Amino acid sequence: MLADDVIHRLKESVPDLKGRVEGAASLVQLMAENKVPQTTPAANVISSGLQGGQAQAGTGFFTQAIEEIVSVFLSFRNVDGVGKRATDLYLPVRTGVITALCGWAPDTGVTDAEEPVGVFRLRSGQVLRMQAGTLIYQLDFAIGDQLRILQ
Repeated sequence: MLADDVIHRLKESVPDLKGRVEGAASLVQLMAENKVPQTTPAANVISSGLQGGQAQAGTGFFTQAIEEIVSVFLSFRNVDGVGKRATDLYLPVRTGVITALCGWAPDTGVTDAEEPVGVFRLRSGQVLRMQAGTLIYQLDFAIGDQLRILQ
């Protein structure tokens, strides 16, 4: 699974996260309880979408370019009300995550036909929430692939 590959990559490549990288289930539980991770910075990785691109069809085949979207939610505690401390906290971690993922593609160990046809690129980043001493920052990454269907 693509999100698992990203989790592994971030654990290995972003020392500021000190291994505090989890998947979707952890984030869903925290959000349901209106909580954030106790030790931060921390990251949660979620496969968050799929976007279709150019399609081609012919006799017996269909191909379409696609991008798989993976979101990384960064959590930071102990930020001040005006955001200065928040900026000091999240900028180095955000840079580390971007550096670890942009230009990288997971090696799935399967045939070329099943490997992604591209590398990760940054799609967007934004502050989702900054309240009660907590900042949540979302980074979205996309990786190109291709649907190949024999009909």
